[in-house]
Amino acid sequence: MRQSVRRLRGLYTPTQELGFRWRVVVLAVVVLLLFALLAYRLYVLQVQRYEAFAQRAESNRTAVVPIVPNRGRIVDRNGVVLATNYSAYTLEITRSKVRDLEATIDALSELIPISARDRRQFKRLMVDSKSFESVPLRSRLTDEEVARFIAHRWRFPGVDVKARLFRTYPLADSAGHVVGYIGRINQKEKEAIEDWEDAANYRGTEVIGKLGIEQSYEKQLHGQTGWEQLETTAGGFAVRRLSRRSATPGHTVVLSLDIGLQKLVEDLFGDRRGALVALDPNNGQVLAFVSKPTYDVNLFVGGIDQESWDMLNNSIDRPLLNRALRGTYPPGSTYKPFMGLAGLESGKRKINTVIQDNGSWVFGGHTFRSGHPNGPTDLRRSIVKSSNVYYYMLANDMGVDMIHDYLAPMGFGQRTGIDLEGEARGVLPSMRWKRETYKRPEQRKWYAGETISLGIGQGYNNFSMLQLAHATAMLANGGVKHQPQLGLGLIDAITNQYQPLPAPPGVSLGYKREHVQAVRDAMQAVTTEGTSRFIFARAPYTSAGKTGTAQAVTIGQKEKYDAAKLAEHKRDHSLYIAYAPADKPQIAVAVIVENAGFGAAAAAPMARRVFDYWLLGHYPSEQDMAAMRKGKATVPLGVPRRAADMLGDYERIIIPGLSPRELPWVPPASASSSAEAASVAAPEPAPEEED
Repeated sequence: MRQSVRRLRGLYTPTQELGFRWRVVVLAVVVLLLFALLAYRLYVLQVQRYEAFAQRAESNRTAVVPIVPNRGRIVDRNGVVLATNYSAYTLEITRSKVRDLEATIDALSELIPISARDRRQFKRLMVDSKSFESVPLRSRLTDEEVARFIAHRWRFPGVDVKARLFRTYPLADSAGHVVGYIGRINQKEKEAIEDWEDAANYRGTEVIGKLGIEQSYEKQLHGQTGWEQLETTAGGFAVRRLSRRSATPGHTVVLSLDIGLQKLVEDLFGDRRGALVALDPNNGQVLAFVSKPTYDVNLFVGGIDQESWDMLNNSIDRPLLNRALRGTYPPGSTYKPFMGLAGLESGKRKINTVIQDNGSWVFGGHTFRSGHPNGPTDLRRSIVKSSNVYYYMLANDMGVDMIHDYLAPMGFGQRTGIDLEGEARGVLPSMRWKRETYKRPEQRKWYAGETISLGIGQGYNNFSMLQLAHATAMLANGGVKHQPQLGLGLIDAITNQYQPLPAPPGVSLGYKREHVQAVRDAMQAVTTEGTSRFIFARAPYTSAGKTGTAQAVTIGQKEKYDAAKLAEHKRDHSLYIAYAPADKPQIAVAVIVENAGFGAAAAAPMARRVFDYWLLGHYPSEQDMAAMRKGKATVPLGVPRRAADMLGDYERIIIPGLSPRELPWVPPASASSSAEAASVAAPEPAPEEED
């Protein structure tokens, strides 16, 4: 052996042997560096990035499933339920447990009816769900369908029947425009939710408020989403529950609305179109918010079918339009009290200023008609007799921009700030408005003659009934304006305690007391000696009001209006504004009945029934209700019924700390007077006083 080593050494020179040793050293160093690098990498993975990889490993093993909370209820001021939830059975599929999805659905359809719409909705839901989550295929199963499936359940692994909550609106179309509805979250809404601070609270949520209170109070109604942590296999199958946090239901939203009054007004309209807004002038609470025709909001829960959508969307009566919030109309002569107040405040008129009303007025070679002469006319007479000439002259003296500046603070052409989205601004014209609205130079110029018709609530003037009621409430409250509000309070889902919602304080417009009182006195005289005196005959309370008639289509100054020659949708609108009692107002109203003619013919009788309900506890007799629906009533007919007896068998809840309003009951003065009211209709307003 030693001889062999010597022979090998003899093959290398000393220099070669030294090079060999260096190569061995370098190789050893490289090996050590590689081991050091490996050790460092192990340190990074096992120590420095331990938490991150541990979480990733845990997420591969677990899944967090959101638990959607029960949506809160919506009730009126007396606890009548307007929106709630109910439990129903659904047929659901867990995809990870089903081998052939289409074959399973086809087999199920032989047992339980499954429409093409059900299949389309199921596929949409699958996109936003995980394979181990249960997805509804058919909703609202009958007991017979549930029993039929249970008998064949063994054939369908991964398919089960579960109980879910569904949104329902017990009063269907009553107050539908106010309450609104919920619907599936669309892509635009998903993008908007991502920017919300509580976006995580909407994980797993499929529906959202689309309109009305459902939309405005979405976050209060939605509740707090819970979660459930599940252990899963690599294939996504749930093995066991690791932890859970229950969802917190949404709050109950209490509205200022009185559903009894709301339903009464809707019934009074019958098949006619229009809107009515009733406010408490002392605080801005909305007591009634009617838009007719209305529609059953239950149609939109879960997605409306095409036939129902076409019927609603294509109807000439436009039931989907919230006329009280978004419908805008010329105010007609209901504008005159506010113009009169603006004239006093601007100094263009004094309370006792008298002008001569000869039945027409000439300006720039053009004759503006009035209908009938009133002779010497001051502010009071101009409102009581509804003088057009007085307001033609006042509008000319003020000019369009001054009119704008004095009427805007009253709320005309401005959003009131009511807690409903989509409120229309309307149009209170000014020179600037016209320049910004029209493009052609000749259209952008303001002509002096255009100012004249503004004084009588025509021309470019267009306002909503909400704005008109808002301004009327301001007058009733002595020049103090309150922001209209539907939300009255919240009932906490956990403590069941009632908490009032904050209401903005009233804003005084700074009008002189004598100016406001002069207008108020004139409006009260309208109901005793003016255009609505026949409507409020024998009323045991005082009220103040103003009738109005607004053109639906323009009639030339030289043409005579003849309703019989016009299509129904082109006839004049009937308007009325009022508040009562006149000395200490509790309710203020603005109402329009579309294409119904003079203000005293259709709108004022409706205001009378509203006041009778609110102040006296009266509900119209069957005879009177039938006449009202046809627009053929003046003073109430027959013996009124107790309003408290006519509210129906509504589902109610008790609102802690908030007592329901007790409807008053003032018996008719005597049986003979009631019989007289039933048999003898009050005379129609004289032609010269039609407004």
